[in-house]
Amino acid sequence: FIMNFPSNLRYTKDHEWISLEGNVATIGITDFAQRELGDIVYVEVDTIGKALEAGAVFGTVEAVKTVSDLYLPISGTITELNADLANEPEDSPDVVNKDPYGKGWMVKMTVDNPADVEALLDAAAYEAVTG
Repeated sequence: FIMNFPSNLRYTKDHEWISLEGNVATIGITDFAQRELGDIVYVEVDTIGKALEAGAVFGTVEAVKTVSDLYLPISGTITELNADLANEPEDSPDVVNKDPYGKGWMVKMTVDNPADVEALLDAAAYEAVTG
């Protein structure tokens, strides 16, 4: 498999990605993570409106065979859940498998310190982690 690690994003060792525009970050799971998990059937985020520290669990992603916690890359306040991932019958969490860096984003947040993003892994460093 050819893994996709866009160079405009930052990454965590827990396989989350983050993009920053001003002080608003978009967070999702990486191509590597979605392949490891398999078919994603459910995404749960009950932290909307909550201020969380970096490394805190902000939700879970459930695949056919496993449930995995989602970790916040940097400190801030969760402001939005991707409506496409909600658990209404017409919504489809499998968009995370199809487009992890686009339509499959998980949450948006207001970050406490935008400079914290620079301390995260760049694409080359993350690729080395996934080996």
